[in-house]
Amino acid sequence: MSDAFVKQVDHLIRARYTLLNVITYEENRARNLLVQVGEQQHRPVFEWSVTEGLRQISGATPSARVAAKLNDALKVLNEILQTENAGIYVLKDFHEYLEEPHIRRQLRDLGHALRQSHKTIILLSPSLKIPEELEKAITIIDLPLPTFEELQDLLENRVLGGGNARRIQVKLNKEERKVLVKAAQGLTLAEAENAFAKAIVDDCTLDGNDISAIIEEKKQIIRKSGLLEYYDVNESMNAVGGMDLLKSWLNKRVRAFSDEARIYGLPAPKGVLLMGVQGCGKSLIAKTVAHEWRLPMLRMDMSRIFQGYIGSSEENMRRALILAESLAPMVLWIDEIEKAFSGIEGSSGVDGGTTARVIGQFLTWMQEKTAPVFVVATANSVKELPPELLRKGRLDEIFFIDLPRAKERAEILMIHLTKLKRKPGKFDLRALAEASHGFSGAEIEQALVSALHDSFFENREVTTKDITRNLELTVPLSRTMREKIAELRAWASDRARVVSSLQQYKRAEK
Repeated sequence: MSDAFVKQVDHLIRARYTLLNVITYEENRARNLLVQVGEQQHRPVFEWSVTEGLRQISGATPSARVAAKLNDALKVLNEILQTENAGIYVLKDFHEYLEEPHIRRQLRDLGHALRQSHKTIILLSPSLKIPEELEKAITIIDLPLPTFEELQDLLENRVLGGGNARRIQVKLNKEERKVLVKAAQGLTLAEAENAFAKAIVDDCTLDGNDISAIIEEKKQIIRKSGLLEYYDVNESMNAVGGMDLLKSWLNKRVRAFSDEARIYGLPAPKGVLLMGVQGCGKSLIAKTVAHEWRLPMLRMDMSRIFQGYIGSSEENMRRALILAESLAPMVLWIDEIEKAFSGIEGSSGVDGGTTARVIGQFLTWMQEKTAPVFVVATANSVKELPPELLRKGRLDEIFFIDLPRAKERAEILMIHLTKLKRKPGKFDLRALAEASHGFSGAEIEQALVSALHDSFFENREVTTKDITRNLELTVPLSRTMREKIAELRAWASDRARVVSSLQQYKRAEK
């Protein structure tokens, strides 16, 4: 990725692009890569910050003066225009000054004036804040997060190499080293170095236990971004009752992200939409996908994307997608996605079109993404979902999860009784499955918990009768929301795949 970045910047400068904006948190890494560009083009590189002024950081000694104590943003732009020093001028944190009218005007003037010189201005900042006046003048470049190879080089040569080689005991085989480096993907070089050092510092040893330490450090860093949430996934498919067709579909794609799949000619899976009745296991399936495929999972909360000042929602979405791709292959879970799309049609009148732009940005990414990010979106309603989301190319499949049938309810009862430290064989599962007709998996679980409360209060063991009584006292969602569930089933009848062979049989009978 670093080589591609250097090549991209080199081509833009040779093509006389005069104003570039590199978006990254990694100032030092970007600085070193831009120095490489300068060396390739035999141009000096100058660096400016409000604290240190303007100074040369690479290249031959300039023939003209360098205004080292120049701390004023407007004056440094005037200096670049008037100086005879050709070169690459890197301006740190300059996004903070773009709100000032005279700065915007001067940059627009420079964009045209510098085309006849050998000078290029590069704004270096962690966030994208481009005023409308400069949108056509500035070219945006993202510095990608370090690749697996770069992180591997960091571990082998900087963390474990050199003077550290004798002090650190490495108890990892070749495969475990790969897993350790993979765990650090999504971090900057500085963050990864700190994470490796933290894992080593306690006992000067690097072993298999340190992989979890790296993951914990990554969770903290992702949490600080405030956009995505790292999820621990411990639920296997054994925790899911029924849904045999969906389980089979997912099982066939366990190796879909492997090199063998690429050699075979298979593209990486894009994602699924799980829609259906509330409490029937959509979120649980999302978690089990990551567990079964042995992939990390991040949850995107759209409410976190749509927050902050004007223009920040688009930037939040861009940053979230970049972070997701940096962890690929991975699973990206978007719960209740219909809520994000609910305001898209009236967006222009309410928020100036922000919602429509952000959703359009997300849909374009789903269509065009090449990184192996598997999207699992869940929805309880279909009215707010636009056709753009549902069409093939953005998602591999749409599944409808209906209320469980009697056989599936018996399986769900067995799973939850086992979780509650009870032996399913001591209960009349057939009678309980009949008594829970129309119940979702979540409602069955809650009835079991309520029965346990009753028996615990009376200092005795729970019985089938206790569970049956609590099932009878519960009014399931299938009754209170009968009309909406019927509407959902009608929509899905010829638009979505069923998750269970029992549901498929019923559909065939119709």
